[in-house]
Amino acid sequence: MSAQGAPVGLTSVGAELAGNAQGSIPPWRGGLSQPPPGWLAGQGLVDPFPDEKPLHVIDAASAASPTHQPCLSPGLLALLKQAPAFRMHVYASHRTAAFRANAAAVPFVTPRNGLEAITNHLLRDQGGGVRRDVDTFVVRANGHAQQIGVHEDKVYEALLDEHQPDRLFVSRLHFLSPADLVGTIYLVHEPDPRTQAERRAWVYNAGQRRVRRAPDLAYDSAQNAADGLAIVDQYDGYNGRPDRYDWTLVGKRELYVPYNNYRIADKRIPYTRIALPGSPAPELMRFELHRVWQVEATLKAGQTHVYARRVFYLDEDSWAVLLSEAYDAKGQLWRAGVHGLMQVYTVPVPAYRFEWWFDFSNKSYVLTGLDNGYSAPWQFGQAGRTQDFQPDALRRAGH
Repeated sequence: MSAQGAPVGLTSVGAELAGNAQGSIPPWRGGLSQPPPGWLAGQGLVDPFPDEKPLHVIDAASAASPTHQPCLSPGLLALLKQAPAFRMHVYASHRTAAFRANAAAVPFVTPRNGLEAITNHLLRDQGGGVRRDVDTFVVRANGHAQQIGVHEDKVYEALLDEHQPDRLFVSRLHFLSPADLVGTIYLVHEPDPRTQAERRAWVYNAGQRRVRRAPDLAYDSAQNAADGLAIVDQYDGYNGRPDRYDWTLVGKRELYVPYNNYRIADKRIPYTRIALPGSPAPELMRFELHRVWQVEATLKAGQTHVYARRVFYLDEDSWAVLLSEAYDAKGQLWRAGVHGLMQVYTVPVPAYRFEWWFDFSNKSYVLTGLDNGYSAPWQFGQAGRTQDFQPDALRRAGH
C-alpha cells in the first residue's frame, strides 16, 4: 500500500513514517516485499537478517535497568520473573511490514478510541486467507509436552465465489493429530465486527457422524487444542466480536516486541529444541524495539468473560497484536501472550509465526503456529468455493 490518502507523515495504515529521535526505530521505507537475494522457491521463508547478533539479552535481573524497564510491558516483566528459562534476545529494529497492492486499507487510519484500534486489528490485511498445516504444543510445568496438529483453510469474502453481506471470512479446520481428535472438523463463518451479526460455527464429530451447531466456539470458551490453557478469542492476538468490553486507547509507546521471527520456523530445527520446559527456546525468539498502540479492554457491566481486563499492544505498522495481558476478576495477571510476527515477503503480508500464551497460575504454556514438521509452505490468497464451507461439506469430508 502507498501512503496516498493518509495524513501527512503517516503510512496508509496510520504508522509514523519517521523513526524515533534516538535512531533505535528506523523510518518506514516501504517494508520488505521481496525475498532476500539468492532466495529460491521451495526454500520456505529464510531469515533476511541471518548474520545479526543480539544487541541485548535481557533476564530477570537486567530487566530492572533504566535502559530496559521502560521498554518492557508488564506481561514481559512478569514472564522474565516467573517463566523458567525465559530470556529476551533483542536485535536491531527493522520495519518490514508491507502489504499486497490490492489490499484494503484499515478503516481507522487515525483511531480515536480503543474500539477503532482493535477493529483495525480485526480487519487488517491477512493475505486474502491461508491454507496451512500447523502444530500446537501444550507444555506443562513438569516439561510434559502434548502435540496437536491441524489443517486450516481460511478464505476472506473477496476471494469467495458467492458473496454474503457482512461476512468477513470463512474457515474450516480439521485435526491431524492426536488420534482422539482426528476426524473432528470445525467450520466458522466470521462476520464483519462492525456489524451486529453473530459468528456462526459448526462441528463435525467423527464418532457420532453428525454435524451440529457450535455456538460456544467464541469468546471465553476453551480452545480445543489448548488443554484448558487458552480460550477461543485469544487466538490471532484477539478475534471475534468486541462487544463484551469497553475499549480504551491508552496511547502509543515504544516497547520490545516479538518481530521478524524467522529463526523459530527453520525446518531444520526439530520441535524438541523449541517447545522446552518453562519457555519456548529463547534464542529462537527475536525481539525488537517498535512503536505500538496500547489498548485496554474492561468487561462491560452485565457481561460475562473469564478475563475481567485485558491489555493489547498493537504494531503501528500492521495493527497486529504483538503482546497481550489477561487479568482475572481480582485484578491479578493471569496469562500473558507473545505473538511473534514475521513478514511473508512472498505475498507480501505480515503474519504470525508463533503465538505463545503463558499461564502464571500453573506455570504452563501453549505454543502454536509452528510448521517445522511439514514440508508444504503456507499458501496465501487461495480462492474458495462457498459450497466447500457449508455444513453439508463437513459431512462429506468426514466420510
